[in-house]
Amino acid sequence: MRRVPTFVLLLLGAAVCVGLDLAYDAAVSADRGYKFWLTIAVMCAINVVGATALNIVNGMAGQFSIGHAGFVGLGAYLGGFVAARVALLMKIPLDELRDNLSLTHSLIIFPVVVLSVAAVCALVGLVVGLPSLRLRGDYLAIVTLGFSEILRLTVLGTNADSAKNPITKGIAALGGSLGYRGPSVPGGDPGDFVGIPSVAGPFWIFGLAALMVFLAYRLKRSGFGRALRAVREDEIAASAVGVDPAKYKITAFVLAAVGAGIAGALLVLRRDGPGIVTPANMKFDKSFEVITMVILGGSGSVTGVAVGAVLYTTVFYAAEEGLLQLSRNYSAFADIDAAALRMTLFAAALIIVMLVRPEGLFGEREVWERKSKGGPKPPTSTKPAVATEAEA
Repeated sequence: MRRVPTFVLLLLGAAVCVGLDLAYDAAVSADRGYKFWLTIAVMCAINVVGATALNIVNGMAGQFSIGHAGFVGLGAYLGGFVAARVALLMKIPLDELRDNLSLTHSLIIFPVVVLSVAAVCALVGLVVGLPSLRLRGDYLAIVTLGFSEILRLTVLGTNADSAKNPITKGIAALGGSLGYRGPSVPGGDPGDFVGIPSVAGPFWIFGLAALMVFLAYRLKRSGFGRALRAVREDEIAASAVGVDPAKYKITAFVLAAVGAGIAGALLVLRRDGPGIVTPANMKFDKSFEVITMVILGGSGSVTGVAVGAVLYTTVFYAAEEGLLQLSRNYSAFADIDAAALRMTLFAAALIIVMLVRPEGLFGEREVWERKSKGGPKPPTSTKPAVATEAEA
């Protein structure tokens, strides 16, 4: 069977994503009831990007990083800042800027956002990874968690009143606990902000999710991916055959940081998005959610992690909506806390999955790969492998 060229697959994928972008607007305008399920589909794709990125460092490289939310928040703030500034430079009218921008506008704005987020997150990932990835296990987890919390608390605790130098004034401009709502409207009132434009439609969200899975799978099957797995299994043995563990772990960490930053930018720039970035985007809960997706699908499996992200996101939103409907329609459920009960039920389901399949749904294999039955078969020949002295 002849192999389809990569550029043909990319063109077909782009055409499909354009169709999804147009279908999204048509479906929402036809029936607002579709919006709930379309939002779930969009969030599934965004979480696929974030979980696939974390799988590079946690699954392939075998490092335990729990500071993913820090890079998600960094990408969210930077993406919102760059998108709003570029939109103002394009002189887009304010009423259009506060609504969903067209695909044409996004083709100019979003590539600038992606490049900016990727460059900054890669640099920050390198700065954090150089000293911390020489650690292992719990020590690495503590360092990455500390990095995420430092970012969150710095933004949360800095306000205009306490800012006394250019650095703290720049951080205070991000809004502190109130969140970042874009730059001030030129010539407007002091409290009037442009807002963060909803520039990322299904074209970008589903396209980047598919591209991320494709690139991660190619990475896993490449020589670099095999070296990562060698480092994960035994660093001493990998070093003995010429693999530099520190180099490969730092590179994996940087790649994961870039993917997390892009996921954060998609999260705040998505169509019908919140229009604001808050320090809540950096909370530890976000890191825990992405780690759960990786473990649920199978650490080290690219497509398994994507399935885990879709399952987690669908259950997360559908369960909360179902519990809310119960509380509204039946008086016996009127006093339930939908969010708390949802997390309780999901935690119980996750415990059951981990007891039944501790390696995750797919382990390290991909979705289309069959699980191997037993080890290698013994040789059928009874002739000794080494020649005897008489035969020699």
